[in-house]
Amino acid sequence: MARATSLRVIITGASGGLGQALAERYAAQGATLGLIARREAELKQLAARLNSPSRIYPLDVRDAVGLAAAASDFMSHHGCPDVVIANAGVSFGTLTEYAEDVQAFQDVLDINVMGMVKTFQPFVAKMRDKGQGTLVGIASVAGYRGLPGAGAYSASKAAAISYLESLRVELTRCGVTVITICPGFIATPMTAPNPYPMPFLMSADTAARKIISIIESGKTFAVVPWQMALVARALRVLPNWLYDLLFAGATRKLRRL
Repeated sequence: MARATSLRVIITGASGGLGQALAERYAAQGATLGLIARREAELKQLAARLNSPSRIYPLDVRDAVGLAAAASDFMSHHGCPDVVIANAGVSFGTLTEYAEDVQAFQDVLDINVMGMVKTFQPFVAKMRDKGQGTLVGIASVAGYRGLPGAGAYSASKAAAISYLESLRVELTRCGVTVITICPGFIATPMTAPNPYPMPFLMSADTAARKIISIIESGKTFAVVPWQMALVARALRVLPNWLYDLLFAGATRKLRRL
């Protein structure tokens, strides 16, 4: 990987939470940034206070045409990025029994899964041609098992984990690294409404520091923090009858109304 001071990094979901924290940490290293998010005003404010070259792209990650144009613009000015982090995501409660939640399922899957695909797609051939580059997908420990009341979110993160693994194997002989990051709970506006305990809760800055360290190490799969990795592995091996018993009455994430 290129030295930190010459890194070129693309980050989606950069206008707040983990994405903003990642941008701030990379900027402190002197990286050149491409910042993508829906909220233009917040992107402009972030870029203005970063002491690092940056280009902003106010886009929804469901917009494949817009993402391709952003990729082309960034590469025309700075060359192929060294790191692309597909961080954008949404999370809210969903219940299959409600017809109005069908659209919520669609939105979560479109943003959390297809948004990742559309973020990476414009860069894969360029990275393959160069024989280097790193694609980072932010998944979640929620992808390990289905959580009641969060069917869309759990499904999207399980799909992201499998997608990233497929992409990793596809590119493994090309010099392109694909990294799957499965965070636990991070203190962001997205998790603030959660009506249940969040063990091992991290600040966004702490999570960003850990994630950047993983990216620099080249490790292809990681759960952060490490304590949540133990919990996730334990949940994965629980027999269905015990998992159902433990979680059937769990407090559920609020639905989007």
